[in-house]
Amino acid sequence: MNMKPFEKFAARTDDERLIRRELPIYNTAGDIRSPFDRDYTRILHSFGFRRLKHKTQVFFGGAGNDHVCTRMEHVTHVGSVAFTIADALGLNLGLVNAMALGHDMGHAPFGHHGERVLSDITEKYLGEKFWHERNGLHFVDDIELLQDHQERMQNLNLTYAVRDAIISHCGEIDESSLRPRTEYIDLSEFKKPGQYQAFTWEGCVVKLSDKIAYLGRDIEDAEMLGYFDSDLKAELQEMSKGFGDHQAINTPSIIHNLILDICANSTPEKGLCFSPDVYALLCRIKEFNYRNIYMSPRLESYRKYSELIINELFRVFMEYYNSSDTVRLMASRKYDNLRFVREFAEWVPKYCDGTDGVNKKIYGRLDTSELYVRAVVDFISGMTDTYAEKSFEELLKC
Repeated sequence: MNMKPFEKFAARTDDERLIRRELPIYNTAGDIRSPFDRDYTRILHSFGFRRLKHKTQVFFGGAGNDHVCTRMEHVTHVGSVAFTIADALGLNLGLVNAMALGHDMGHAPFGHHGERVLSDITEKYLGEKFWHERNGLHFVDDIELLQDHQERMQNLNLTYAVRDAIISHCGEIDESSLRPRTEYIDLSEFKKPGQYQAFTWEGCVVKLSDKIAYLGRDIEDAEMLGYFDSDLKAELQEMSKGFGDHQAINTPSIIHNLILDICANSTPEKGLCFSPDVYALLCRIKEFNYRNIYMSPRLESYRKYSELIINELFRVFMEYYNSSDTVRLMASRKYDNLRFVREFAEWVPKYCDGTDGVNKKIYGRLDTSELYVRAVVDFISGMTDTYAEKSFEELLKC
């Protein structure tokens, strides 16, 4: 049997660099799963993954339609595309599954606009940008907790390879060819999205699969919601000629043609790449989506609405700050009957010095405003759209 083109470059579980963890969450003696398969399971059972089902992909709250894509659906779509490509090329399937499932763990409520609102906040108060790839690494490293066999709450402690794919998955940079970086780096060296490529071929596959998965589905959802007039439908029809006769620009056509093209054209020497014609068509489709979906004036009210919610929730949280006495102050005011404040006050001590648990204590004693802002931003960024909305509605009833 012929070896698949990338088979000898597939990530191996005997590569200590790729499986390095800080601490084991469980005693894994006798486990039949690989370290990457265990990562997949940990992500699958985390609270952060569960909340993806109520986080916006593009259209807020499904825009009143149960069939519009959510963030959870998106990561499973990416997993399907990445698995198919990795299988054809001979890469590590368990690793690709874990990377795809966890790649969007850092998304804020209300999609990319929620991310921009939080970035405005962090630039003002912390002097740095908020971006979901780094926030995803922060969440799987520091925030998400699972019980071990002794019922102690521990951090996920994912492998380096999966953590690297999360922070390096930025799909908004157009490249006709991808190949992994050669340097093994401390992931804290990432200072902006897309600064470095993934360290593995599997991470590069997930990055490309992210783009392949969302382009067609976003068009499908927009068409379902009536975003396209006859002129835009004609433009899509004209673009479809790039895939040959009797094909459309839709989810099945985009996924089928792009997967076949990348598998036919990629080699370890050239990297993961599309043919020139298909790459040009991909760029045209992406430009169409940005012009007619992501930047559509129809989303402006939603953008203002989400901005109002996030800024108001942040403002209310900041009213409670009183250095290391903050949590006691919340209790003394009985949280002003606000559920989201009460739940924040119950959540944040788990990550503060002097409290029980073996997980990382990342907020000290909340004795600086910077630590408190970081805790608030973490709490808000972890919210679902629906939780943020309900919290805002509580304020309207005060």
